[in-house]
Amino acid sequence: MNTLSAGKKAILGFQHLLAMFGATVLVPILTGMDTSVALLSAGLGTLIFHAVTKRKVPVFLGSSFAFIGALAMTLSQYGIGSVKGGVIGAGIVYVLMAWIIQIAGADTIRSFFPPIVTGPVIIVIGLRLSPVALSMAGYAYDGATQTGSVDGKSIIVASIVILTMIIVSIFAKGFFKLVPILASVVVGYIAAAAMGMVNFTGIQEAGWLGMSGVAWETVTTLPTFNLAAITAIAPIAMVIFIEHFGDITTNGAVVGKDFFKDPGVHRTMLGDGLATILAGFLGGPANTTYSENTGVLAVTKVYDPSVLRLAAIFAIVLSLIGKFGALINSIPTAVMGGVSIILFGMIASVGVRTMVEAQLDFAHSRNLIIASLILVTGIAIDNIFIGGTLSISGLAIAAFIGIVLNKVLPSDI
Repeated sequence: MNTLSAGKKAILGFQHLLAMFGATVLVPILTGMDTSVALLSAGLGTLIFHAVTKRKVPVFLGSSFAFIGALAMTLSQYGIGSVKGGVIGAGIVYVLMAWIIQIAGADTIRSFFPPIVTGPVIIVIGLRLSPVALSMAGYAYDGATQTGSVDGKSIIVASIVILTMIIVSIFAKGFFKLVPILASVVVGYIAAAAMGMVNFTGIQEAGWLGMSGVAWETVTTLPTFNLAAITAIAPIAMVIFIEHFGDITTNGAVVGKDFFKDPGVHRTMLGDGLATILAGFLGGPANTTYSENTGVLAVTKVYDPSVLRLAAIFAIVLSLIGKFGALINSIPTAVMGGVSIILFGMIASVGVRTMVEAQLDFAHSRNLIIASLILVTGIAIDNIFIGGTLSISGLAIAAFIGIVLNKVLPSDI
């Protein structure tokens, strides 16, 4: 890793940018917020996170999906100023939680997350994302009629992307072996363009430099600390902290380092909090660690945090260059669907590896019970609304069940 040139690191950073791009801009698209501001918030937030975590954790921060409902409702009812106040409130909640974690100590926190809990939780993180990947790749399932449909062109493009990634990962030599995602996106884009799936209008109409008028208005609007908006948005931070632990555990499992201990999970949580506060002042969505980029780490086996910082710089630049943003925006969903199938599967596989390396004995009923309940509840439960727009995800529920069972079940059964 240390022998990589600046140019190669830049290419790897761009690859990370591609991995996070779709999900990060999807949140503002679904909520009515500005995509350029979301990218700017993600890039600056990632740099803040790295500063807080002593530049040791190879993480990229992007828009959190957990806040979509609350952000959309607040924006429509109260406007962007109130959204800013609510997101700042969520960031403050993150910071307070980081302080509590620091007081409790890393060893105390770690005792709640042994391999029998973290392994299945990591598997759930990957598998919960798998329907999204398949949908992006062209497969749609209607739960009401229990029927599936296939978009032929999308499936072909996604298959080309997957095949390219497999070939490059296995047969490529030297540096090319490190950029299977970038190679597959380029090949998939060309294939999609040949099949008439790429719309170049946005690229032609986009300007070269500067934010759009809407983005600039978003950034310059002052926050409004509306109690209704704050109570709709800020409490969500309290129900997703378990997902943060899961993401940091997954990242550490991929890299082979104990980030709970060094730099400390209180620092990673603080990094999320400060990044989210900045996003609030700018007008972007709340930030969170991204599983997509952890998947890239698993594929490339390049764990240098500076590569993620380069990705953050690219995101900032991208938010200020209209043509470049339009080019990335023109990447068909099917291309990113093919990439996501591999990345999300890699995350689930890391969970399996976590349990294998811990040499867990599933002849013990205790291990079987904990793993089974985490997997079933984490995958089967989507989101449960517990009041207004506040919801708790199946992943958080599954992790909570695993934590409690690990503490209460006897170790000798």
